[in-house]
Amino acid sequence: MKNYLSFETELKELEADLDALKDPYNKEGITKVDTDEILSFENKINNKLEKIYSNLNPWQITQVARHEDRPKANYFVENLFDEFISLSGDRFYGEDKSVIAGFAKFNNKSVLVIGQEKGENLEERLDRNFGMMRPEGYRKSIRLMQLANKFKIPIITLIDTPGAYPGVGAEERGQAEAIARSIETCMKLTVPNISIIIGEGGSGGAIALASSSKVIMLENSIYSVISPEGCATILWRDPKKTLEAATAMKLTSKELFDLNIVDEIIEEPIGGAHRDREQTLINVRSSIEKHLQSFEKFNEDEILMQRKNKFLKIGRGSGFTVRSNQDTGLTLNKNNYDFYIEKLMRDKKLVIGIILFASIISAIVYLL
Repeated sequence: MKNYLSFETELKELEADLDALKDPYNKEGITKVDTDEILSFENKINNKLEKIYSNLNPWQITQVARHEDRPKANYFVENLFDEFISLSGDRFYGEDKSVIAGFAKFNNKSVLVIGQEKGENLEERLDRNFGMMRPEGYRKSIRLMQLANKFKIPIITLIDTPGAYPGVGAEERGQAEAIARSIETCMKLTVPNISIIIGEGGSGGAIALASSSKVIMLENSIYSVISPEGCATILWRDPKKTLEAATAMKLTSKELFDLNIVDEIIEEPIGGAHRDREQTLINVRSSIEKHLQSFEKFNEDEILMQRKNKFLKIGRGSGFTVRSNQDTGLTLNKNNYDFYIEKLMRDKKLVIGIILFASIISAIVYLL
């Protein structure tokens, strides 16, 4: 059974009519399939899909990124990589099922694969905690990234999480420290690491694994510091203002690409990745091949420097806001007296000279 989003009502009706045409025996007196009418309906559906998905607003894109049928990390792991060997445990506390990690072969070359897995059905989602990693998940990832770095094996991460798990137990076991150490490990790697945001890239839960040499997004994925619902609740105290929040946050792939936060957008089939998983798989494979090949001539220092420069450049161009000549009231207006006092205090030699001069004058006056 297909799952439809709120803005796909017309598509649902058209596809229901199409299914009825393909099964003529449900209608009395019809004994053969009308291929011309079926072709006409398929063209209508394709045109409607193209019209809808070419004009999605940020909140609708968020809904597509969260679609139940969207291909998850496990699908990419099973179909993109060969000889995958799953590895478990952080050697401190236990196993975290919200993250799949292990070594595999990609085009006959060894890679480390780390994927945040939400699960395909309700039972799996509960078991995998809806893709929200706990500290042991990040510590497992750190352990494996350090191992891959030791043996000069490239790293590929598949990002799909609403955020790190905010439960009391996770906080007690050092959630913030685990995320910080994961970011630090990513930034120190001397092997290329490529992150692909396949659905939701939520908050520190995503950036802990996406501090990478290349950050890539599927066309209808999102990447943000907080969910639109959370942002709307904080700013407007109204979780229903999701469209305003999603628009203000600039969380879509096109907006983030324009801000130089992500390096590439992987095109999705019309109607989203869930409508044509095979084509999505082909597009993702092509992107990984291209980026891994681009690092083949880099040495360890160059890989490290490339990643460092990539993140240092974020926000140094046009940035997030447009500069204005108007006074925003955010700067402190200083009078001339304050200006000269501040300048005087910065010049240590001058201050010492004034103090000595004043001391000498005081001594002379006292002796007289």
